[in-house]
Amino acid sequence: MGDPIARARRNTVGDALHRTARRERDAIALVFGDQRWSFADLDAAADRIARRFADLGLRPGDRVAAYGRNSDAYFIAWLGCVRGGFVHVPVNYALTGEELAYIVRQSGARLVLTAAALDTNLAGIAVEFRGRIEDLPAIARDASAPVGVDPPLHEDSLAQIVYTSGTTAAPKGAMMTHRAMLAQYYSCIHAMDYAETDRALAALPLYHTAQMHAFTMPQLLVGGCTFLIEAPAPAQVLELIERERITSFFAPPTVWISLLRHPDFAARDLGSLEKVYYGASIMPVPVLHELRARLPKARPFNAYGQTEITPVATILRPEEHDARPASCGRPVLNVETRVVDADMHDVLPGAHGEIVHRSPQLLTGYWDKPEETAAAFAGGWFHSGDVGFFDAQGYLYIVDRIRDVINTGGVLVASREVEEVLFTHAAVSEVAVVGLPDDRWIEAVTAFVVLRPGQDADEATLIAHARAHLAPFKLPKRVVFVAALPRNTAGKLLKRELRRAFS
Repeated sequence: MGDPIARARRNTVGDALHRTARRERDAIALVFGDQRWSFADLDAAADRIARRFADLGLRPGDRVAAYGRNSDAYFIAWLGCVRGGFVHVPVNYALTGEELAYIVRQSGARLVLTAAALDTNLAGIAVEFRGRIEDLPAIARDASAPVGVDPPLHEDSLAQIVYTSGTTAAPKGAMMTHRAMLAQYYSCIHAMDYAETDRALAALPLYHTAQMHAFTMPQLLVGGCTFLIEAPAPAQVLELIERERITSFFAPPTVWISLLRHPDFAARDLGSLEKVYYGASIMPVPVLHELRARLPKARPFNAYGQTEITPVATILRPEEHDARPASCGRPVLNVETRVVDADMHDVLPGAHGEIVHRSPQLLTGYWDKPEETAAAFAGGWFHSGDVGFFDAQGYLYIVDRIRDVINTGGVLVASREVEEVLFTHAAVSEVAVVGLPDDRWIEAVTAFVVLRPGQDADEATLIAHARAHLAPFKLPKRVVFVAALPRNTAGKLLKRELRRAFS
């Protein structure tokens, strides 16, 4: 189809899957419950699902919204989209009502794939085509199902529109091309030591770029085997690591904390773990030290980035952890990173500024939002919205999200710095620090604390502990004890929910 030279040289995500399947063939690529998929099975699934979508009347470039929890069916829907040239739109399965309707409408999705348990949430939302995610495995395994889709794709064709969390405004759809995703996969394979011998556990939502594009897809392309589960329930995660001799596992800090606090952590044999990955939000250094002490044979990797860069920008490798446990490392293979002032000048090592990037991994823009796109790329660099600094050796440190820096009495305080100190108290299991509106201080430094089981502490005790480590203006004005901190389904802490509930 089209230029035969261009077709022979084409490099899309679907092409990359096909190359791996030709190489690995009958090796097991994906396990979900009692379902086992070889690489050849997944390659055939991509062809058959792509053809089914095309037979509905979808054309290359049409958007397909996927609204469901982790499953093999969810994963092969993604593979069918990239093979057929359809633009995959992952939707957080926790969304309902207007939030769900906004993404379906704003993306212009012609087809919405829905898990049966979530189907009623689409009531009243006009969609041209609807389908059940659970129906796809039968189609994918049907040897008589038609194939033959070979769309006019190229590396800069859209593969996915991923919606940001929308903390301060309506969510924005980050447009990700095949080129961006493959550049990300190569960066991750290089920086995170993926190998065909990996037995990876995927427990975080596949709608999230971290699990799908920093871990599951690059691990698939090198020939590794992924064990997929619906959610990171601590008891199930720990049982699977022991039973399946899992060698590779990624989780955000909140999930690692829940695992460390679970009684099965000490009871299970976790000695198969060779590589442990963390990211998606800032890992408190005391928790990192605990994780390394309790898994001494596992090599830790810290991944930092965001949705718009597909998502990994920097990696702190295992051999770099001893000297710089608080760093998020150095830029990966396909990313260039700077820390700049308001005039886009590089700041000196140790000085704080905004983190900006250039990379083929970046989004091409926000879907149907030209003004937001222009602002994000002002000055020819992508603006992350994160405050950080480089040390003299070029290692990056995250200070805070710009929106999480607290203005208390006209002085700026990084919430992370206060959190790190409170985490060192023996009674503290989890903590989140935010600025709440205050007539005197503008924003009052406020700590929300979850205590460890069987431990006790009061507000005065924790403020006194912080006073030994922090300047007076950084001390919490208030400590609120809570049973749990709000998180999204990807395990990220939702500080906006704390601000909303307590302001």
